[in-house]
Amino acid sequence: MDGIDMKLEIVVIPVSDVDRAKAFYAGLGWRLDADFAADDGSFRVIQFTPPGSGCSVIFGKNVTAAAPGSAQGLYLIVNDIEAARAELLGHGVAVSEVFHGSADTYVGPDEPFLFGRVRVAGPDPGRGSYRSFASFSDPDSNGWLFQEITTRLPGRIEGDTTFAAPTDLAAALRRAATAHGEHEKRTGGHDTNWPDWYAEYIVREQAGKDLPS
Repeated sequence: MDGIDMKLEIVVIPVSDVDRAKAFYAGLGWRLDADFAADDGSFRVIQFTPPGSGCSVIFGKNVTAAAPGSAQGLYLIVNDIEAARAELLGHGVAVSEVFHGSADTYVGPDEPFLFGRVRVAGPDPGRGSYRSFASFSDPDSNGWLFQEITTRLPGRIEGDTTFAAPTDLAAALRRAATAHGEHEKRTGGHDTNWPDWYAEYIVREQAGKDLPS
């Protein structure tokens, strides 16, 4: 099986009221890809795709045996968690405050997430990539989380440098501009070769390699 691509493309979420779920996910601004139903009403499948995502969600009637609300730990990766949270709030969705994990404590009273069951209020103090979260649920209590990722760990991205949305590229350019400004302060001059510096920074950042200084 070596060399065969296996791409995660669909996540099925169980819901109790298909029309209510459709209205909720449409209200998030997600793209409606499909809404197919059998003539006798015995089957229905709906597909939505979050903005910039290569993976979609499916729900409907007779598409899963899982109990409604049992899908938990569904992660939406964003490069600006405050902006993502504000966008959902603007759509009328209840979203938790931004939180991060406790450095050395993993057992606690909170809902579990990638860093255990202790949710500390506010974004990660060092604003480390992978470290800040916010959570929300659909009407059936299927659980979603935003996770802020600005720099990938080494080996997490293969192939060409790509961006899922123009906003991701714009954010990368802003980070490169900030880093380049610090570079010019250290070198004490105006770098006329800044396009190449930006390009090197963005490619290395997305590949999880050491960044230029």
